[in-house]
Amino acid sequence: MLLAEMTWPAVKARAPDTPVIIPVAALEQHGHHMPLFTDSLLLGEVVRRAHEPLAERAIFAPLQWLGNSDHHLDYAGTLSAPPRLYLDLLNGLLENLIHHGFRRLLIVNGHGGNTIPGQQAVFETRQRHRGRSDLLLLFATYWSLGGKPAEVNPNLQQQSMGHACEWETSMMLRIRPDLVGPLDRLEAVSRDFSFEPAYHGWVTQDRSVPGHMGDPRHATAEKGETLFQVFAADLVKMVERMLAWDGRSWRE
Repeated sequence: MLLAEMTWPAVKARAPDTPVIIPVAALEQHGHHMPLFTDSLLLGEVVRRAHEPLAERAIFAPLQWLGNSDHHLDYAGTLSAPPRLYLDLLNGLLENLIHHGFRRLLIVNGHGGNTIPGQQAVFETRQRHRGRSDLLLLFATYWSLGGKPAEVNPNLQQQSMGHACEWETSMMLRIRPDLVGPLDRLEAVSRDFSFEPAYHGWVTQDRSVPGHMGDPRHATAEKGETLFQVFAADLVKMVERMLAWDGRSWRE
């Protein structure tokens, strides 16, 4: 079910145990070869595919395209909700749905900058409702749900998500090749952090001059199809776990 296409009586009739999926992404720079709306387009496709087998069992909210992208603001066109504002936005969305009677909520994320505020939002919301045991509040990023794309398609060279990298460029080639620029003039940019295991505060230009991180020259539409299949299947599995939850226990 798509929340945007439902009437309010239909929504009310589905509460409280229907899982509600809240997709969140971004509008931010993706190097010289991909559009600003990349994260939102990619998550939108993952959600579209996951919705098909779940259409009668879960409600999908419209994708929230404005994300926390302050680290990309020095690149023209990036739009960002500052971290504390974004945290309040996510808290507000969760509170809206709880107010409407829903108890099983999943924020599914398609942008790395949303991860920390998203986790903080479900943590804070749980504290506000600490007397309840019937709430399941989850945050998950679609490429971190457990799937191993490189084990499905050995042609994939990258093992984890970068930025405007082999993975993201492949997925864009699969759904919107018309929006992908020439790859042959690009160069590989390291995806590595530094000072690990400490978390090193960063802005994008600390790590990349052109804006991408990884090597998009390895991208193909065929790899993109593998990635979509793996990530959509992972999301379906997560929602099925929400459906199977007994409604009160910490563990599944």
